[in-house]
Amino acid sequence: MSAQATPALPSGVRAWVAGARPRTLPNSIVPVLVGTGCASAAGAVVWGRAVLALVVALALQVGVNYANDYSDGVRGSDTVRVGPLRLTSSGVFAPRAVLLGACIALGTACAAGLVLAALTTWWLVVVGALAVAAAWFYTGGPRPYGYRAMGDLSVFVFFGLVAVVGTAYVASVHPGVTALAVLAAIPCGLLSVSVLVMNNLRDIPRDAESGKRTLAVVLGDAGTRRLYLGSLAAAAAVTVAVAVLHVAAVIALLAAPLAVRPVRQVLHGAAGRDLIATLGETAALQLGFGLLLTAGLFL
Repeated sequence: MSAQATPALPSGVRAWVAGARPRTLPNSIVPVLVGTGCASAAGAVVWGRAVLALVVALALQVGVNYANDYSDGVRGSDTVRVGPLRLTSSGVFAPRAVLLGACIALGTACAAGLVLAALTTWWLVVVGALAVAAAWFYTGGPRPYGYRAMGDLSVFVFFGLVAVVGTAYVASVHPGVTALAVLAAIPCGLLSVSVLVMNNLRDIPRDAESGKRTLAVVLGDAGTRRLYLGSLAAAAAVTVAVAVLHVAAVIALLAAPLAVRPVRQVLHGAAGRDLIATLGETAALQLGFGLLLTAGLFL
């Protein structure tokens, strides 16, 4: 009997794309879209600044993913993976190359952010510095906060509140913080959290073995499933509140059917590789919600 061949790992550009974890990119795209919609609702959009905000968000997201890949890889906490390709632990690229990729992505975010700061307010430099620090110390440094059950809070803050309100601020012809932007940021942040929760639910056994105390590890399997369902329910409830301020925003609830399959999988105890597809479906829900909410805010 012949041994089963091991699937070949991707290389070159395909490997870098896989390492950027495309399924997580709605985390950065959605809040920028929604923030731009909030700017439109407040008056008018400065499209050049909105595009720069998108560059900042996407570059930060990719930088976070590469930085996490590098840090987890050199720590040896990603030796056994169920989810997407990890560039460092798989040996596709040397750790130094992955670190360089993270630095290039984060540097791109900083460059675009500096342009935005010059066009609006230099206080954005402080916000950007905090975002880059959050990206690196999630799994980097001597005491990574992602290993101390604080990653979910960071995602809510930076991929919800900061990204939506920040985009609404810089993309508006008259920069300012509005109640609509703050409220709209909450469901965006909650849906970003739901993506992370799904990822960490899948990885509970391996994270517990490697000493990664994510919030999912702390809560356990059942508690993490409740957190996922609660995040989706709270996002829907706050969307109703957003519609009180801007009635057309209610169309975002038309994304609810996209939640049916992932919710069913979570309720029925899907685990391991079965949650890879559920993670993708959660990202699709996030993107569908974001597109509809943005459309509603423009109406």
